[in-house]
Amino acid sequence: MQASTADVTSYAYKASLIGAAHRFELTDAGLVWHIAGRSGTWPYADIASIKLSYRPVSMQAKRFRADLRNASGNRLSLLSTSWQTAALMTAQSEAYRDFIKELHARMRDVGSNAVLTGGLGRKTYGAALALTVLFAVAMAGLLVRALATREWAGAAFLVGFAALFAWQVGGFIVRNRPRAYTFADIPRALLP
Repeated sequence: MQASTADVTSYAYKASLIGAAHRFELTDAGLVWHIAGRSGTWPYADIASIKLSYRPVSMQAKRFRADLRNASGNRLSLLSTSWQTAALMTAQSEAYRDFIKELHARMRDVGSNAVLTGGLGRKTYGAALALTVLFAVAMAGLLVRALATREWAGAAFLVGFAALFAWQVGGFIVRNRPRAYTFADIPRALLP
């Protein structure tokens, strides 16, 4: 859900099925937020960091997340999906992307010194990469054994499973590579 006027750009999503929507507005005064009966305004210059990531879930494979922290250490999260019903999560890709780009533009315009990062943390990414390599080696060993014993159905299953794994987990690993970026070069892989 996004609305835009000359001075205000807004975005809202439901983080859970129960509860009010999380609402955000980009105004001349800064980032205005309304979450669970609380609200506040963060001047753009006070936003200390933005971390973008790709966070798929079972009901929404194309889910993205932005974690913001201000100079006081407070945190806000924005998701690119919104709960609609108990079984339906809706993507808000275009509205989310436009809001994040506008937030970056407004922060750049005030001369923000925010730390801009994307992907997973380096340790988490390293562990995920190591587990992926370990899994690939194990699958290759099983495939060699299946071929050596002429278990064609087993080999076909392993090839199919490896392709599915590479598509699902590989996309997650590639998109969430740790990186720093600038206001002018927001990583396309971390936006819908």
